[in-house]
Amino acid sequence: MHANSMDGYNQPNSVSTFTGNVLITQGTMKLTGQLAKIYTAKEDTSVDHIIVTATPQKQPHIEQIDDNGNLMTGDADQLYYDNVNAVAILTGHAHVWQQNKGESFGAKLTYNTQTGYMVGESGNEGQIRMTFLPKQKPLPPAKHGAGAPAPAATPAKPAAKTPATTKPASASSSPAPASSAPTKG
Repeated sequence: MHANSMDGYNQPNSVSTFTGNVLITQGTMKLTGQLAKIYTAKEDTSVDHIIVTATPQKQPHIEQIDDNGNLMTGDADQLYYDNVNAVAILTGHAHVWQQNKGESFGAKLTYNTQTGYMVGESGNEGQIRMTFLPKQKPLPPAKHGAGAPAPAATPAKPAAKTPATTKPASASSSPAPASSAPTKG
């Protein structure tokens, strides 16, 4: 954890307050903001949950890379992270964006950082809005050389109207025929 200042205890069942340029990391997950409270478990000093609250300078932010290498980011007025259950609850003008999946907006978005499962609530900010991205199709392999399809035929221009000096250099100097049948030899 990084911050400009810290106030609290590192003991069971305690609360520590971090202020100014707060950065909390755990694996690929990052939480950032200007004000964060870290709550420890009752039985030991492990982190039970974290609350990051918006300030005039900065809104709480979460980001994590999932098991498939896709980035998830989230912003809200308040971010509650349940470290025991790996659940982020974004409240107030919540926005979650998932790379290659889409984005969600709502008054409250609950996101499981392990499974990617999300629940949204509208509250007084209007309806939940979601955008789903279409599944990415793999690009066909590039074709080069003789196996490449011929470009669509265009009407031939008379040689007199197309000077040879302005013709672009190409592998073939004549246009492909409109249709061709394979020849047997």
